[in-house]
This record gives sequence, C-alpha cells and structure tokens, in this order.
Amino acid sequence: MKSLYNLFVHLMVFGMKIFALFSGKTKKGVRGRKQSLNVVKEKLKGTKVIWMHAASLGEYEQGLPVLEKLKEEFPGHKTLVTFFSPSGYENIRKRKPIADAICYLPFDRKKDVKDFVSTFDTEIFFTVKYDYWYNLLAELKKRSTKIYVISALFYEHQIFFESYGKWFAKQLRQNVDWFFHQTVKSKALAKNIGLTNSTVSGDTRFDRVKQFLERDNHLEFLEEFKSERPLVAFGSSWQAEEDIAQVVAKKLPEVKIVLAPHELRRVPHLQKLFPSAVLYSSLSKSQNLDISNCQVLIIDSIGKLSKLYSYADLAVVGGGFHAAGLHNILEAAVYGVPVIFGNQYKKNPEADALIDAKGAKCFDDFLAASVFITEVMKKDMQNEGGEKSFLKQMSENAYNFVNSQPDATEIIVKKILSL
Repeated sequence: MKSLYNLFVHLMVFGMKIFALFSGKTKKGVRGRKQSLNVVKEKLKGTKVIWMHAASLGEYEQGLPVLEKLKEEFPGHKTLVTFFSPSGYENIRKRKPIADAICYLPFDRKKDVKDFVSTFDTEIFFTVKYDYWYNLLAELKKRSTKIYVISALFYEHQIFFESYGKWFAKQLRQNVDWFFHQTVKSKALAKNIGLTNSTVSGDTRFDRVKQFLERDNHLEFLEEFKSERPLVAFGSSWQAEEDIAQVVAKKLPEVKIVLAPHELRRVPHLQKLFPSAVLYSSLSKSQNLDISNCQVLIIDSIGKLSKLYSYADLAVVGGGFHAAGLHNILEAAVYGVPVIFGNQYKKNPEADALIDAKGAKCFDDFLAASVFITEVMKKDMQNEGGEKSFLKQMSENAYNFVNSQPDATEIIVKKILSL
C-alpha cells in the first residue's frame, strides 16, 4: 500500500501540472510550491519551529487560536504555517503575518519532504481537521517531533473505514501523538480503528469567533447604509443565496440587503441582478451619494465579512445548497444573528448543533428559504413592544449557543504542554 500511495502522489502532482495549464488557481499552487524550500531556508534555517498545517482558509481560522497560544508558551520558537490550497495561502499572505514563515506545503514526495523538513527543527507539528500526508508524518516522527491533530473530525466514509484503508490508519497510529476531536462521535469512530490517544476538546472555531466580540467591528459606511432598518447579510453567496436575495428585495423593499459573494468574479453578475445596487468600493469615492436610500449593497473586497455580520438582523450563509460546502456559520451566530442555509451540507456538526439550539434553519431549496425569511422579517417588523418575536428568539439562541461552548484552545494547549 505504501508503494501505491507514493504512486498516487506522483500521479496527483502530474495531474495538477496538467490542470494548471487551464486553471489559474491550480497554477498558483504548483508555482508556489517551487518557492517553499527557499522560504524556509531564508526564514527558519537551523531554528526550533512550531508548525501549523491547514488545508485551506477555513482550517487556518480553526487552527489560529491554538497557534497564537503556543506562540505565547514558546516565545523563543519560530512559527511556520503551510497550506495545501491556494485559496488559503493567497488570502493569508495578504494579511498581517501571524507566523515567521508562510508557504505552500511541498508535495508529499519523500525527497521533497525530507529536504523541506531537514531545514529546521520542528518541535511541535499540528494539522487541522483531517489533512494527512503520510510521508510528511513519517519524516517528522523520525525526527522526534510531537505531532497532533486539532479539531479532528472522523466520519464513516473516510478511507480509514474501508477494507483497503488499514495502512492509512496504521500510519496515524504510529505517527500521531494525540488527536483532539471536535465531537464524541469522531472520537468513537477513531477508537474503532485503534486511535485511542485522544480527547474530545470541541471545535476551535468557536474560540476564534468569540474573539470577534472583543475587537472593533466598525465598518465604514455600514451604519449610514443600514439607517436603523432591518438588514439581511448574504455571506459567501452563490447562485441559490443570490436568488433568495432577489425574492427578499422584491417582497420586502424596506429591508436592507448586503451581498458578499464567495468569489469576487461574481460581482458583475450581481450588478446585473441588482442594477441599482451600490458597490462598497465606490462609497469612498462618492461624496454626494445618499446611501441611506439604497436597498442593496455589494461587498466587492475581501476581509469584510466577519465584521459585516455584526450589523445584520439575519444572515444567509452560502454553500449549503450545493456541493461546494457550507461556509462559516459561526462568524454570524457569535453576534446573535440567526443563520439560514441549504441542507445539502456535509461534515458540519456545528450546523446540526446550531439548528438543534434553534439558532438556525436549513432548507431544501431557495424558494422555501425565501418564504421563511420574508415571513419572519415581516412579523419581526410588525412586533412593536409585544412578545419576543420568533426572529429575536432565534437571535438569542444563536448567541447563547456559540458563547456557551467550552474553550477548546485551552483544553488543547494544556494537554500539549503535559505530553
């Protein structure tokens, strides 16, 4: 099986190089990996390192609270963050650097991994959720690195639970020192394949979003745009969420709508759907525009979404109506904003939990979601000092759900320091 795995890696690399001829995103990943070794040689050579690996942006946000805490505990160590996906690396490299070095994870070929890892001394390595590269884990273990998986999530159809997956489970047993699981179910599944070195610590994303409440969430022009009227925020939107926005805009003209598309290339499409909409980037240039009378605002820049939710009365989060995957619902819920999304999501235990807490609802299609949003917004606007509206109760439930979660970061770091 080891030979088959290495063959798979080589075929994957070959396939990515071919695909890079047609995909700009893949091309960035292939080209970026050519620079990874130079990055660590320049910034980390010969130093002790704490290394976090994240497949993409979502996993990075999940792992960040743990990395920040470990930096406090090991002030003399350098820090490294690696990504597999360009969507993670390209986004984070534009921000204020959290680590001493940020780069793509080399492809999991033995020589590439050995050259990369031998450049510095990794004392602690952790990967987030379930991004496992077996040559990397084996090479780190040879060097006596402590290896952890945080916010681990095992589910029934992973390769470990198939008849041909025993080799992969064995690699995890041999090389990973401790698993920090998001859920009890994940821990139980891991135990079935012999991964008993584990703790249910919870999801570190809760720790990450709770930090939002302590910062300044002001966004320029948003208060003026909202003008004390109800606001529905559409975060990381795709077509289905934008269809909902069209219905809400037509049925509830008094309700403000903000659209933050998953990809900025959707902005021209949104402008066609909402011809009278205002682009956020244009506001600083428009001295005489009275945006209090505008109904729809399109966010055409990156990094605003988590602050935008703090202005919302209800949030519609994208990705749940198709296979793209549900985006982060906790960024909205932490402010006490009820969340609506499609029910085709997978591997999102927090979505099921928030629904159970009555702080969110999911729907089969955009029409059902549109009807629900229209009804609850109307009732909320008609409720003047009477009983608590359904929307207000959802809001309270969402806030209490997120802010009552345990401090997963504290549990994880305390255990790491004890091992």
